[in-house]
Amino acid sequence: MKCLFISDLHLCSERPETLRAFFAFLKGPARNASALYILGDLFEYWAGDDDETELATLVAQALKALSDQGIPVSFVAGNRDFLIGESWARRAGMTRLPDPILIEADGLRILLSHGDTLCTDDIAYQEYRRKVRDPAWQQAFLSRPLDERRRFIEALRDHSRSEKAVKSAGIMDVNPAAVEHLLREYGHPVLIHGHTHRPARHVHLVDGRYCERWVLADWHSEAHWLAWDGTAIEAHRLHPAGC
Repeated sequence: MKCLFISDLHLCSERPETLRAFFAFLKGPARNASALYILGDLFEYWAGDDDETELATLVAQALKALSDQGIPVSFVAGNRDFLIGESWARRAGMTRLPDPILIEADGLRILLSHGDTLCTDDIAYQEYRRKVRDPAWQQAFLSRPLDERRRFIEALRDHSRSEKAVKSAGIMDVNPAAVEHLLREYGHPVLIHGHTHRPARHVHLVDGRYCERWVLADWHSEAHWLAWDGTAIEAHRLHPAGC
């Protein structure tokens, strides 16, 4: 069994090189996988399943083609695309999963998360997250006209860029105590997450047990993924020309 894990692609029409890398990845390495897990921020933003852009259609078709070949595609929502609903997920042939979610692959217990819930030092962001993940808030937001939703999201993106310019790097990273609490809660598994754009392998000592934490890379002009082949977890990257 070969499981692949990706996150933080931030696909959008302004980054055609990333889109090319994604399509090349799906036609190359992903075809040899047993399962693909997308751990959030597949898109730069998502205004709702009714926002039927050419980008959304092309990505759905590409993922559905992979799924139709018998390779399960699973999705954990990120902070940019948490409004992806069941309608678009069906078109893409993928299964939406809760955050966090514990899986088992060839005897290895792996806890999957987007990772933003672990950035507990960013109090303002956590308050915002609680608000927008409320089903009542989402229902009210999705009932607004599409143009209004797009303007709202664009304003949020501008605000986010301004906030990042003044926030310390530490605040935007995971909190070690939050990581250890999560690892303890789920029985000391391997943890894989994205969100921070700081790819690395970490080892945490929790209750006398060593736990691996792998942070996924964000994408630009190259494809980045982690692979578990039943023996080891390894990081990979590949330029579209080599896929």
